[in-house]
Amino acid sequence: MPWDRNQMAERAGQELQDGWYVNLGIGIPTLVANYIPQGVNVTLQSENGMLGMGPFPVDGDEDPDLINAGKQTITELPQTAYFDSAQSFAMIRGGKIAMAILGAMEVAENGDLANWMIPGKLVKGMGGAMDLVAGVGRVVVVMDHASKHGESKVLHRCTLPLTGAGVVNRIITNLGVLDVVPGGLKIVECADGVTEAELRAATEATIIG
Repeated sequence: MPWDRNQMAERAGQELQDGWYVNLGIGIPTLVANYIPQGVNVTLQSENGMLGMGPFPVDGDEDPDLINAGKQTITELPQTAYFDSAQSFAMIRGGKIAMAILGAMEVAENGDLANWMIPGKLVKGMGGAMDLVAGVGRVVVVMDHASKHGESKVLHRCTLPLTGAGVVNRIITNLGVLDVVPGGLKIVECADGVTEAELRAATEATIIG
């Protein structure tokens, strides 16, 4: 069976390394806060002005004043720090964040990322994704492999407006894990019960090796 949202987030949690400062994007990536591996000490950053996010609160313990960039209620930790948006983006643009785990609408085989708008649809703004992909050390995308219509979202070339060109390092979908390498994508791991042939067949992008 393909991975569900929580299994994708748990797999993305394996990308975390001890001592890193990490930004979690809106959507599935926010769930990674619940799957930090034991013994790994990371500091999660939210671009709306929080360093040191805890896991999601249990029902009944929500604090409406504590939210992440996706406006979800979160928890704080003893070491949590708060600051304004300018300071937050100074961290991002200054290369202080080791990795961003982001959602996506489309990813291309050369690492291009599209995750901020669909032409013709009203959007509130681009958020912090463009700054993140330009300023962090590593970009991991977590998303469904196909659209609601069954079309691959892992493409030869993105059709939507780009968030960043050649910025993605690793793609984690419900079907498996792919790395962006010279010439295309390389299969790192298949989801439980998914064969390499099934992963290849569901992917428009070039898979090498």
